[in-house]
Amino acid sequence: MTVLKSFLFLLLVPGILLGLIPYWISITDVSLFAAGFPRYLAIPLWIIGAGIMVWCFRDFTVEGHGTPAPIDPPHTLIASGLYRYVRNPMYVAGLIALAGWILWSPSLSMIITALLFFTATHLFVILYEEPTLKRKFGAAYEEYLKSVPRWIPRRPKQDV
Repeated sequence: MTVLKSFLFLLLVPGILLGLIPYWISITDVSLFAAGFPRYLAIPLWIIGAGIMVWCFRDFTVEGHGTPAPIDPPHTLIASGLYRYVRNPMYVAGLIALAGWILWSPSLSMIITALLFFTATHLFVILYEEPTLKRKFGAAYEEYLKSVPRWIPRRPKQDV
């Protein structure tokens, strides 16, 4: 059942925010300039973003025994996989996908969408996620915060 809930969340939230809305913008908005060949660099960015997203959803389900949805969060702290390199790989994946959309359809609306996505996720992380995870996982999460960066991936300093 957890796998089904994760899959539905994946289709609904990232599917709408990172797929449907940018697609709609790309077909309705006027581009700032002709994208040309760089447009096709969007495709690998979408593939990378989707791959990261699916990997993280798998970690939430298998490692965390929960879903990425705040209403059914993981029961254990996930500090393995991509979470060893960056605390928010799903949001980073979303930004990568949106960068692809900006290359595909370079419009002011698309750029604003990416900026709004980052601002909203950053505020969600600092105002809700991090305080909630501190309460739930205590010292283990505090140590994780010291070892793993929030947004810019880097090699792990040590095992978390």
